Amino acid sequence: MTVARSAALFLVAALFEIGGAWLVWQGVREHRGWVWVGAGAVALGLYGLVATFQSDENFGRVLAAYGGVFVAGSIAWGMVADGYRPDRYDVIGALVCLAGMAVIMYAPRGH
Repeated sequence: MTVARSAALFLVAALFEIGGAWLVWQGVREHRGWVWVGAGAVALGLYGLVATFQSDENFGRVLAAYGGVFVAGSIAWGMVADGYRPDRYDVIGALVCLAGMAVIMYAPRGH
């Protein structure tokens, strides 16, 4: 699998997971109702499905690498959906997480 395809899968997974969690949050915390919660649950399930399309056979590795995408994606989602303004430490932390994700997922392993 190419790095580009893998990165695209991580992006789609992030949209489903972060979006799903946001929908649940909106349904419960913002009192938008059970339809929002249900839509969030469906999106979270789709996140799990998308993750299975990564070529690496190690669930732990894929999920650990996805963690870096989740951190950066959550900050980006907050900026777009909620008007969140990250400070420099948020940005630096997200970049560190993305660098860790790249090492975990794409380092040459010789097998």
